Amino acid sequence: MLERLDTDILILGSGGAGLLAALHAHKADPELKITIAVKGLMGKCGCTRMVQGGYNVAMSADDSVERHFMDTIVGGKWLPNQDLAWRLCETAVTRVQELENELGCYFDREADGSLHHKAFAGQTADRTVHKGDLTGIEIISRLMEQVLALSVDRLEEHRALALIPNATGDALAGVLMVDMRTGVMRFVRAQAVLLATGGGPTMYRYYTPSGEKSMDGLAMALRLGLPLRDMEMVQFHPTGLLAGKDTRMTGTVLEEGLRGAGGHLLNGEGHRFMFDYDERGERATRDIVSRAIYAEMREGKTTPNGGVYIAMSHLGVEDVRKKFSGMVKRCADCGFDLAGGRVEVVPTAHYFMGGLICDIDTKTELPGLFVAGEDAGGVHGANRLGGNGVANSTVFGGIAGEVMATYVQEAGVLHAPDEARIESEIARAMLPFAADGGTHNVNYLREKLMDIMWEDVGVLRTATGIRNGLSRLAELKAELLATGIGDQQLMFNVTWHDWLNLYNLIDISEVIAEAALARENSRGAHFREDFPEAGTMEDSDFTVVRGLADGLNVTREPVEFSIVKPGQSLIEDYEEKAPQVKRLGADQCL
Repeated sequence: MLERLDTDILILGSGGAGLLAALHAHKADPELKITIAVKGLMGKCGCTRMVQGGYNVAMSADDSVERHFMDTIVGGKWLPNQDLAWRLCETAVTRVQELENELGCYFDREADGSLHHKAFAGQTADRTVHKGDLTGIEIISRLMEQVLALSVDRLEEHRALALIPNATGDALAGVLMVDMRTGVMRFVRAQAVLLATGGGPTMYRYYTPSGEKSMDGLAMALRLGLPLRDMEMVQFHPTGLLAGKDTRMTGTVLEEGLRGAGGHLLNGEGHRFMFDYDERGERATRDIVSRAIYAEMREGKTTPNGGVYIAMSHLGVEDVRKKFSGMVKRCADCGFDLAGGRVEVVPTAHYFMGGLICDIDTKTELPGLFVAGEDAGGVHGANRLGGNGVANSTVFGGIAGEVMATYVQEAGVLHAPDEARIESEIARAMLPFAADGGTHNVNYLREKLMDIMWEDVGVLRTATGIRNGLSRLAELKAELLATGIGDQQLMFNVTWHDWLNLYNLIDISEVIAEAALARENSRGAHFREDFPEAGTMEDSDFTVVRGLADGLNVTREPVEFSIVKPGQSLIEDYEEKAPQVKRLGADQCL
């Protein structure tokens, strides 16, 4: 049975991007029918509410939009789309003012009442505004209050299965979904669709997003043949809590501000090692810190659970408890004393810089489809600065809402869908009900995927390892397709959705691996031990992957330096420092 619904604007996701889009679309045209569809419950799922550190915005006296932009470009290793990065930095100022003055967010203040800006790695000025270390909850809570006051339709616990084009394939008709509560298939036809499902690289052994995040949006875009860029760029947060393999708390982020405030990283031998790798020590960018930790782990200088320590007690126990109360409590809940002792940490997959190609107005190459947040590629390039993630979601979410409203008013139309495509996508989703059973269950296969990606396409990469990973991924995909699920009911069938999650994760894992194989240099989050040099910045290019009928097509396209070129700066006193490197071996460096 297939139910059909019509709406003007369909928003997939209820994080910062999705909720801001709804608010701005409604403000632009209150008569529009707006529908938000979310895999979980509105305001209770997604990554925005998990943001701890804060929001990057150039509002302090010693900062500027130009400086924020330069930090973003340099931190991204000259790979970002500069027009997108400028839009981010410029619009963040007005968006923070909107969040506070119109939507009710209240960020921490200095004694004089001005916004407090804390230090984050990779910044040449302190610019991260925050609400303690629970910034995401503050933003989502206030956005939810505003959205719930509007006449916005909600499809909660609805899983998006496929983007459905019109019969001629030259525009988007809508989205095929399944109501997870009943198992009923629904096709939602819309004049404009926003892809804002979030990233979530949960295919790694250690990861920070919630486990239901499975790259659904990018997997749907891939199956439609849309271009994805920078897919090799997976950011590993250096300090994910290492609480033991038998707890779900492992991977929980201990935020950037701990290192920004002066926290020390110690190996298992008690040695503070970061200055062995970079002159900035613990305040180096995430990619460098993650690789340094991984190098210490590989040398066997590990803690009891196989990671390293973060130590804060030298900053004053009571001060740490006051400034990082959320982190202190979270660690205490797991039996660790962040303020007075040492806590084990490990690099953990955190953020995905890759995504669907779009322009500065969030438009994709497919008319009717827009993208914002972690589903969009190009803003961060090879490395995302801490604090730029929630800024990215809210900035471009708001832009998407305004642009979609205008699009519906000027060019929007409800297209007849490609019915054959709907049928084929329903058949794909129902595959596990027809399979015999397989050798292993879905949970076993998910664990297998996590091992493959951590070992072969993780923090440090080689061509041999990547090719081995691709071979293992192909075997895993075949094993999944042969794996059925015992429970034939459709209502709240968790195993079915675990199967669908894994299907999408394997698809995107293959894209990550192919893009990583194509990039024979090392930039930001992508480090090839067999190609450790970054290459010349002037010849920078980015990877583009499309899904074709016969497999994946990977190309590389030159970066357009539309605002500033390598060796230049928008700021007279800006100094781009090359990191001091420690040689690890004949062919390895960080």
